[in-house]
Amino acid sequence: MPAVAAPEWSDEPPMLSRWIEEGWAAQQARDPLKAAARYCDAARFGSTEAQYRLGLVFLDRPDDEGPRLARNLLSVAAQRGHEKAQAALAVLSHSQPGLQRLPPGPDLPDCLLTGAAPQFAVRPAQNDYAAWVVPHEVVERYMLALPQEKRRHALMIQRLAPRFDVDFRLALAIARAESNFDAMAVSPKNAQGLMQLIPDTASRFGVRNPFDPEQNVRGGLAYLRWLLERFEGDVALASAAYNAGEGAVDRYGGIPPYNETRNYVQRILNFYRAPMHQRPTASVAPQLR
Repeated sequence: MPAVAAPEWSDEPPMLSRWIEEGWAAQQARDPLKAAARYCDAARFGSTEAQYRLGLVFLDRPDDEGPRLARNLLSVAAQRGHEKAQAALAVLSHSQPGLQRLPPGPDLPDCLLTGAAPQFAVRPAQNDYAAWVVPHEVVERYMLALPQEKRRHALMIQRLAPRFDVDFRLALAIARAESNFDAMAVSPKNAQGLMQLIPDTASRFGVRNPFDPEQNVRGGLAYLRWLLERFEGDVALASAAYNAGEGAVDRYGGIPPYNETRNYVQRILNFYRAPMHQRPTASVAPQLR
């Protein structure tokens, strides 16, 4: 769940303020179900601040229903003049344009009508995302099945990635989507080599010969590490920036609405499987020989 600012002092009735404060405390403790229950209690009695905060909790749900209900909650709060809800809707329109095209609909969470505690699947804590990443054994079988030259390049990525503090499985996903491990690949936009570096990016990360496999991989890993730091380990945003540029991600407040970029990000997530990057550790699986 993304970080949420502590509630400000307000003229809300004391009980509503207390419920909002308890909801925020539950978010800090990474308990979205309790947070949603407290925010819903306050939202039932008309608190726009609680409607806004409940919308943010629902927006982070991993199911399809959550973002749709979140949009409706934010819309209600925005229509009542809540400035942060208005800003959140503007960001949502850029990051999830498909969601914005759906008819608003009158439906709101059941908890607002019945008072029953919300029930929904929750995302694991960030530390649990390691269990989501594609297992080492699966990646090893994938690498062994590659043609000899491509396997050699994949092994080099496996060897170099930890030196740049990058999980080699994510680096392999990027190289696979970019060039399919072809060191001589050139795109219509003049992206070159294994990691498909455009000339400006190659120069930025000290790559003199983009068709030298090791130079190219080192430059691509340095760029990927920089993006992961910039986007706080978010695999989708870092991947989108690798494909479309970090400026495009900033402009749209999320994954740009380009079909190529959205398909690219999905390919990366399908391979890597976890939404958050897992830094390499000393206990990584032994390298193939």
